[in-house]
Amino acid sequence: MKFTEITCKSALNKLKRKMPYRYDLNIYRGCTNNCRYCYAIYSHKYLNSKDYFKEIFIKTNISEVLKNELKNNRELFAIGTICDSYQEAESHYRLMPEILNLLLRYRNPIIISTKSDLILRDYDLISDLSNLTYVNIASSIITSNENLKNILEPNASNIKDRVKLLKEFKKTNCNIGMHIMPILPYLTDSYENLESLFKIAKNIDVNYVLPSPLNLYGQTKTEYFKFLKKEFPDIYPKTKELFKETYLNRNYKKELFYKLNDIKNSFNISFNYKPNYEKDKQSTLFK
Repeated sequence: MKFTEITCKSALNKLKRKMPYRYDLNIYRGCTNNCRYCYAIYSHKYLNSKDYFKEIFIKTNISEVLKNELKNNRELFAIGTICDSYQEAESHYRLMPEILNLLLRYRNPIIISTKSDLILRDYDLISDLSNLTYVNIASSIITSNENLKNILEPNASNIKDRVKLLKEFKKTNCNIGMHIMPILPYLTDSYENLESLFKIAKNIDVNYVLPSPLNLYGQTKTEYFKFLKKEFPDIYPKTKELFKETYLNRNYKKELFYKLNDIKNSFNISFNYKPNYEKDKQSTLFK
């Protein structure tokens, strides 16, 4: 593992695609979770690095830069959209407490997504922030099978620990979400697996579940097919057929969402967290 310290000129990145938030923030470049389906591995080419999972770039000055940006730009943004802010490097560099203290100072609303229970280290800071403004904590869980998780997401926290972190933050004023993304064809898309995940979500009493099918582009497509051919040769040709065009097969996608809607309705869980934010934004927490 190689850690490379860098500095950044900006902390907040304005998004081009339409999302419930206009900006995101990534403390690190590269991620040690080593998810086999990671869509962000292409981004290392801009840093002249070839190994997204083993060379991690640390933006050592990010809190200082963010402080200047928050003075003029106080609105909801997301942390950890490209790489996990609570990955292994965070246990050494401890940049998130600095970020959270800034958010407390400016009462800034935030979305944090992570696959790591290291976030519990900062429980008190996040809980305090949720008493001042909107905070959304989400963790992605795509399978209830721990053995499969270890193949798909080797270095991410185990399922039990992710469930625990969501349960703990449910005790705060945070909005809690479970992300089922990406849903992998022939690996995690069975009715049984999806239903088991919704059962977990219901037991946690999450505010929403956010599912999304696998999308494959560029380098991710090449690497994912290479992984399937080696680890799951029986489903490799079927999966490749689904992605023979640029996008996931339309009929497969339609059937998947029929399945998801059926399960969602049986558990009475929302797919959407945006209304909660819009409601909170009108409250005194944002004054």
